[in-house]
Amino acid sequence: MHPYPLQIAGPLALVPTAVGGIVFGLALAAPPGPMNAVIAEESALRGWRAGLLAGLGAMLADLCFFVLALLGVATVLTETPGLRRLLVGAGGLLMLWFAYGAVRDAEGFSSVDDVPSADGTRGFRKALVLALTNPYQVAFWLTVGVGLIRPGRLDVLGPVPLVGAAAPGLFVVRTGHPILLVGLFVGVGLWITGFPAAVVLARQRVAGVGPAVAWASAAVLAGFGLLFVGRALL
Repeated sequence: MHPYPLQIAGPLALVPTAVGGIVFGLALAAPPGPMNAVIAEESALRGWRAGLLAGLGAMLADLCFFVLALLGVATVLTETPGLRRLLVGAGGLLMLWFAYGAVRDAEGFSSVDDVPSADGTRGFRKALVLALTNPYQVAFWLTVGVGLIRPGRLDVLGPVPLVGAAAPGLFVVRTGHPILLVGLFVGVGLWITGFPAAVVLARQRVAGVGPAVAWASAAVLAGFGLLFVGRALL
């Protein structure tokens, strides 16, 4: 066991912070849920650009939450249960409405080349509105996001058995540092660029992927919508 933590000086000291930010960004963007359901639907039915625009809508919502967290608005939401319940209910109703839209899109899709026409920014607007009322996204910025903004140091490998004891201070992330926050949005950007590309590639290679993704998106949105509406009413 090392008696003193390892010290990494110079620009290399910020590498763990940058990598940590990218990982946090991917952790925020990648999990299955209503936002990825919208991105997948737009990508499968309208192409990579539509999926990217939907992802940018969700990313813009994250940027808004980031600014609100910086301004301390997160505290107001945390201490106002009625406002949280209203937000959860509104998000649930929006998800149910978008689930209905996904069903209509799936029914109107007949082939890979027969993509329902729509305004190119439709997915962007839909994802932005949905993300701003998505309880999961709000919860991230009320908890993890606030922790990432506050200045501090996080030894990521410290709690890991054997590794933390053998190399203390080897992978230290500096919370509140601009590099961490830039890395976070880089991670989100990587996901909203790569995920639509993967969906489009699957649609091109496998017949029937487009409507299948739309039906799956409708199911995910309807499931989360019912869950959130139920939570708001109980």
